[in-house]
Amino acid sequence: MAKLFTNLFRVIVGVLFIFSGLIKANDPSGLSYKMQEFFEVWNLTGLNDATLIFSILMIAFEIIAGVAVLLGWQFNLFSWLLFMLIVFFTFLTGYAVFSGAIRECGCFGDCIKLTADQSFIKDIILFGMIGFLLMKRNSVRPLFNNYISALILSLSTILSFLIQIHVLQHQPYIDCLPYKVGKDIQEGMKAPPGSIPDSTVIKFVYVKDGKEVEFDTEHFPADFNDSAYVFVKRYDQLIREGNAKPPIKDFVINTPEGVDTTQAILNDPREMMVLFVKEMNEYNDWLVDFKAVATEMQQQGRPIIVITSDFERVKKVLGDYKIEILVLKGDAVAIKTAARSTPTLYRIQQGVILNKWGRLDLKDAIIN
Repeated sequence: MAKLFTNLFRVIVGVLFIFSGLIKANDPSGLSYKMQEFFEVWNLTGLNDATLIFSILMIAFEIIAGVAVLLGWQFNLFSWLLFMLIVFFTFLTGYAVFSGAIRECGCFGDCIKLTADQSFIKDIILFGMIGFLLMKRNSVRPLFNNYISALILSLSTILSFLIQIHVLQHQPYIDCLPYKVGKDIQEGMKAPPGSIPDSTVIKFVYVKDGKEVEFDTEHFPADFNDSAYVFVKRYDQLIREGNAKPPIKDFVINTPEGVDTTQAILNDPREMMVLFVKEMNEYNDWLVDFKAVATEMQQQGRPIIVITSDFERVKKVLGDYKIEILVLKGDAVAIKTAARSTPTLYRIQQGVILNKWGRLDLKDAIIN
């Protein structure tokens, strides 16, 4: 019976870790941003610049460990490594559940969304399975000899990194984001049909006799009058959180002067190119291709703009490359979601996404 459970748990754990790793390898930037979310809660923002490296390594390890468990190769080592990893994952999901600071843990990326509660239950079950495998680690025998096992594991390692590198330079193989081709950005900014809005109550803050007092519209003081109470502020207090969260949030486009141009762009009947740039870094090889696209679009009289959260730097670099183009400001979080490959070029018409290209595919966007 113990052998049966050992083999069963090996298959479940191995397949689940490979599946989880591959899902996240489809979008390593997504896991990177989820790590930043945890670091910001813990006041460890100094680690934010390293999260993409952490993400790539963690995803690769999930795939490698899953393959190793299925092969039964170096099982003593990998059972310990997996046990330490599941302890870490259980801590993260447990923290998300009991602190309420993190809504989703990103266990399966954006393609299969789990709540913090669901992720925690999953990790508790895996903790039990991996703990059992750890106890039975000496009874596991490898499926193949060392040479074949090492070869399979080496190929898995190479593949796990190549998938992620390709996605970061191009686009996810499977686009599960709200900015996928065919989506209407304006529709994505609306709450889902049948969703429940937040329940709030209006609170008032006044000063009376030098002390702040607070009450809502249902509980005004009996002695309330303008001479005795001095108004300080009013605010909406959340009573019950709803689920009316639109897929696309904070999509606001402003001119350098702060004028909101979001609706003007999304309602424009012409096809236009929109380049989303999260930030400039030392890897600006894409600018040559983008200049060719911008020149072609301008010659055809088609609109092309840049939206960025790093306005001053982007404006300067584009000027250095003699790219004369309208640069607008956008929210950093929205751009992170829209541009998993930095930068990402979109072709849109009246807010509908017709196509998009990653940093190494920009020239494919030229319209003949």
